[in-house]
Amino acid sequence: MFVSTRMSRHPVTVTSNATISEAAKLMKKNHFHRMLVVDNGKLVGYFSDRDVMRVAPSPATTLSRYEIRSLLDKMTVKEIMQNKVITVKEDATVEEAALIMYNNKVGGLPVISDVGALVGIITATDILKTFVDVMGLPSGKTRFTLEIEDKIGTIADITRIFAENGINLDSIITCKQSSGKYEVVVRLDDVENGFDDIKNKLETKGYRVIHSVKIG
Repeated sequence: MFVSTRMSRHPVTVTSNATISEAAKLMKKNHFHRMLVVDNGKLVGYFSDRDVMRVAPSPATTLSRYEIRSLLDKMTVKEIMQNKVITVKEDATVEEAALIMYNNKVGGLPVISDVGALVGIITATDILKTFVDVMGLPSGKTRFTLEIEDKIGTIADITRIFAENGINLDSIITCKQSSGKYEVVVRLDDVENGFDDIKNKLETKGYRVIHSVKIG
């Protein structure tokens, strides 16, 4: 799954020559904490509500409301914006975008084309929705978590147990634990009947089921 299919297109932006007053109104109207700055289709920077607050007079100022508005009308976005913007390409995978967000501790990424044009934005909410969609959770899933030893053929044996009971697996994910053992997450279409039966058969074969749940 690619960023281009999960991002929001046509994000709201401002130019670097926009005034602080204009930008602040736009942020308030759209409930934004950050705004992207675009000149001639190219992403040139961004700024946050903190940047706006940094240059705005404090509530204790002796300036009149007119003087404050006049001051902010003279300052432009280019004076407060950050020039270094962390971005992602539109042909990147969603996993790559998620890792960039995680590593840089940001909640969203501007998406750019090969020529550097801003084409969208992808947020942590978009990533979360992708996760939910890929897992097929709204349609209902049954999830088993097993603890297994690191042995060749174990995964094949587990899938065989489900197959012998006429159950088609949706996906299998393995995760190594600090103990050296593995957690295996088996996800399948919602099991209406035989939930406890398949759990018992797994444990009879020596696979410890540490968690089981129906989701959605």
